[in-house]
Amino acid sequence: MPWTREEMAARAANELQEGFYINLGIGIPTLVANYIPKNMRVVLQSENGMLGIGPFPTEEQVDADLINAGKQTVTELPYSSYFDSATSFAMIRGGHIDLAILGAMQVSEEGDIANWMIPGKMVKGMGGAMDLVAGVKRVIVLMEHNAKDEAKLVKKCSLPLTGSKVVNKIITDLGEFEFMPDGLTLKALAPNVTVDEVKARTEATFKTALH
Repeated sequence: MPWTREEMAARAANELQEGFYINLGIGIPTLVANYIPKNMRVVLQSENGMLGIGPFPTEEQVDADLINAGKQTVTELPYSSYFDSATSFAMIRGGHIDLAILGAMQVSEEGDIANWMIPGKMVKGMGGAMDLVAGVKRVIVLMEHNAKDEAKLVKKCSLPLTGSKVVNKIITDLGEFEFMPDGLTLKALAPNVTVDEVKARTEATFKTALH
């Protein structure tokens, strides 16, 4: 049985460490905020100029002025701070963010990522993904394994690249992959999902080292 989006987010939360500064991309990555261990202090950063993002609000807590980079309403924390986008991107470009958890449309077997546009479709803007993959210390991708029966884990990205050889780990609904010195490696499978099933739905070449 493939992992649900919530289960994928919970697995990604295992990557968090005490004191980390973290940027969560839109889509599935935003769910990671729900699985931060209660006794762990991490700080969420958003490209639109907020440091210290709290949980998603209840209906009573909604404040339309408090949003993340994906335009979702969020809450603030006692230590939250606000600043302009130039300062926000200086944090990212300066290497001050420990971990970025992003979505993707494609990831190649070399660790390339395409997640900012599909040619011919309207693009509101490239967002901060290019800066994140270049400036953050570790990049994890959370994505569905396939989109409309097309592989998203591919030999070579056909969509415009966001970054080249920048992804460290991929978590899909079928399994968890890590980029090791000797290549892309399948490290874990979702329950009752087989290696053959993953291979059939993947265009990339990978090794298997299940644990």
